[in-house]
Amino acid sequence: MEHREYLVRLGEKAKAAAQVLAQANTESKNTALLRLAAALRREGTRILNNNAEDVAEARARGLSGAFLKRLELDEKKINGMAQGLEEVAALPDPVGEIVSGWRRPNGLEIKQVRVPFGVIAVIYESRPNVTSDVAGLALKAGNAVILRGGSEALRTNRTLVELFTEALVAAGLPAAAVQLVTDPERRLVEELLQLRDYLDLVIPRGGAGLIQMVVEKARVPVIETGVGNCHVYVDEGADLEKAKKIVINAKVSNPAVCNAAETLLVHQAVAEQFLPDILAELHQLGVEIRGCEKTRALAPGSLAEAIRPATTEDWATEYLDLILAVRVVPDIAAAVDHINRYGTRHSEAIVTESYPRARYFTEAVDAAVVYVNASTRFTDGYEFGFGAEVGISTQKLHARGPMGLKELTTTKYIVLGTGQVR
Repeated sequence: MEHREYLVRLGEKAKAAAQVLAQANTESKNTALLRLAAALRREGTRILNNNAEDVAEARARGLSGAFLKRLELDEKKINGMAQGLEEVAALPDPVGEIVSGWRRPNGLEIKQVRVPFGVIAVIYESRPNVTSDVAGLALKAGNAVILRGGSEALRTNRTLVELFTEALVAAGLPAAAVQLVTDPERRLVEELLQLRDYLDLVIPRGGAGLIQMVVEKARVPVIETGVGNCHVYVDEGADLEKAKKIVINAKVSNPAVCNAAETLLVHQAVAEQFLPDILAELHQLGVEIRGCEKTRALAPGSLAEAIRPATTEDWATEYLDLILAVRVVPDIAAAVDHINRYGTRHSEAIVTESYPRARYFTEAVDAAVVYVNASTRFTDGYEFGFGAEVGISTQKLHARGPMGLKELTTTKYIVLGTGQVR
């Protein structure tokens, strides 16, 4: 009961703050965002010191290297967080935007207007930069937000939310617009998901287990984000040098994120020419290969012995690590079938010089983002020009792909009359 009372108090304060934010002007919201950006740079040492304690504790608990990489901040990341807030401040305010409008024959004027959701709860793991990104976007879109980050980042998140609170108050906005669940007990998450009287939306951002739990337990609407079993398909007649750069970037540049490639599919017509070189280069970069029989047969020298036979589980796995599944396919239709069977509707890429096959791929693949001759690593709110993102929505209702400001709003109709009755 004590935990529920704690969460209800957060919900009550968030709901009151949301009513104020719904009417807040753009200048006040931008002022808070710019003040926070300045505070992040000014308090960088303090943030890094708290983050170092979080990382040390996580390392002592034996958490994986990939996990620690997501948790750890540095000066570059903090500057990126600040820059993201500045870019959000520079974007047009979506609140009040007239989506459409028309006049009926009876004289009624109908407008569909963009409005905030109200109170959003975001549940996420490890990455403290999410705290800044989510809070900034939620504020600009006029929403109050309740954040529940992982216990492993509690010190860092506390510091970030304290700075945000100071920025809000200085801008004349309610401090409760951004709140953090500071109790690390896991059962609070399930209780938070029951607060229908206070929450308008829940967004989980993390691994498959977290997202599944939120979807199953929540009594409020949920937008699913995150899980990325992404593919790169190298087509017949592809520019193989271009393909090599794309594959290496998609897998190696940051394997611990959801837009990294997990499976490479290669058309059999180019497999003999392409696979020996790319497999050798990936192996040299520390990537473990799990391949089909044809892949292993085409591996150069002793590398064939180092390649584990790929299983059905490998095709369906989001590794978030330097591991890549590789399969030779007979044609583009087989590649599309593989992606639609094992993919998570996140990001998929084709490397091809054929416009008809590129068009077939973009139309047939079921994913939030489909690339032609580009790395899957671009699926990101910052790269899409959103300043930041709440996450990558992999569902089809309301929002799909990187979620920016507009995805954190809904709409309502405003109808102007002159005394009409029906």
